[in-house]
Amino acid sequence: MKASTFFSKEQQAQLLGAVKEAEMETSGEVRVHIESSLKGEVLDRASWLFKKLGMHKTAERNGVLFYLAVNDRKFAIIGDAGINAKVPPGFWDDISELLKKNFKEGKFTEGLSEGILLAGEHLKIHFPHRPDDVNELPDEISFDK
Repeated sequence: MKASTFFSKEQQAQLLGAVKEAEMETSGEVRVHIESSLKGEVLDRASWLFKKLGMHKTAERNGVLFYLAVNDRKFAIIGDAGINAKVPPGFWDDISELLKKNFKEGKFTEGLSEGILLAGEHLKIHFPHRPDDVNELPDEISFDK
């Protein structure tokens, strides 16, 4: 399946709504990247894309990437160094488990949306939204070419 058609336009709008809602509570930046097929190991690929998408360039190093390879049914959540320096070990485990549970039931939109919102809830503890916050990364879903 082609990555750009895995989610309908309505589902893509729901995911973008979750990103915007999550970012209202935190200075953290959330992106979603969807590929048709995985090229290599999932964490390696997600880490490479994190850098390619410029997610490491936020002022507080507080970007989060949700990566999904649809044909391989693999995903990863990558948080930047600023997040990982402040959060306890296993910080991403509950979000990852939420995604796994939903994905096993075929609920990809719901799983990603809930995971994004949960990430925002967690991030606001360490990176609360401030009045002078600027949106440092585009709120869009990126796809493989």
